[in-house]
Amino acid sequence: MQGKQQYLETLHSAYGQYFTVEAMLYEQKTPQWHLSIFENQQMGRVMALNGVIQTTERDEFIYHEMLTHVPLLAHGHARKVLIIGGGDGGMLREVVKHRQLTAITMVEIDGSVVDICREYLPQHSAGAFDDPRVRLVIGDGLAFVRECQEQFDVIISDCTDPLGPGEVLFSSEFYQNCKRCLADNGIFVAQNGVPFMQLDEVQNTVRRISTYVQDCWFYQAAVPTYVGGCMAFAWATDNQEARQLPLAVLQERFQRAAISTRYYTPAVHQASFALPAYIEQAVASAMTVAQ
Repeated sequence: MQGKQQYLETLHSAYGQYFTVEAMLYEQKTPQWHLSIFENQQMGRVMALNGVIQTTERDEFIYHEMLTHVPLLAHGHARKVLIIGGGDGGMLREVVKHRQLTAITMVEIDGSVVDICREYLPQHSAGAFDDPRVRLVIGDGLAFVRECQEQFDVIISDCTDPLGPGEVLFSSEFYQNCKRCLADNGIFVAQNGVPFMQLDEVQNTVRRISTYVQDCWFYQAAVPTYVGGCMAFAWATDNQEARQLPLAVLQERFQRAAISTRYYTPAVHQASFALPAYIEQAVASAMTVAQ
């Protein structure tokens, strides 16, 4: 487009999307990464890392609400939550809405990401870092769960794609240690890419985590920023009833929580676990290998 700079996403080698750049607000290049935050007319402020779009102001609520409220309301009695990653603060913003929680630990590998996002994407966190229940740990997520002696009711892995520093958050060792850190009937969830474009990531997760839990599955949400179809979220727990709760139970819990949402509803929650046949088949195939 004449006169406009374009940001081309490079996650997939033969397919992608572009954003026009109205203004580059922040840019940092190091040997490990290239972080950009820019203004886009359609999506508001956009953050990209190493050629991959991480979040946008306009549609982040879909991703953050579904990765937060689905496990918390499915659990129903959560008191302690662990967030791995999530430096932009969006996940934390949704988690702190749950007033019954007594302790929220967030582990982010790079403290500068938190500072940058609080400055340039303030609506993502919306003051959540100031909640007295929050403990922010700057450190490696794998190292944290490897050494952690606490247990949590819900663990949320808000990780990047399994490239570079984010790769260890898709490893068997990470999943095994997360399971060790789950309390009885605890639930682990994680972003797991767009299956239509990244079906191997779904299968890798099944192979690496299903041996540690009684119920390994996925649920979905349509997030426009994550190009190529609906995004999948990994679901892992020993509570086999948690993802099959009646709608009336979810509605009662949602009303009792008295939280405000723009995407999540109990009906969407229940429906999100229904997977297309090609994903079900991929999960079944990976399960067979894992066994």
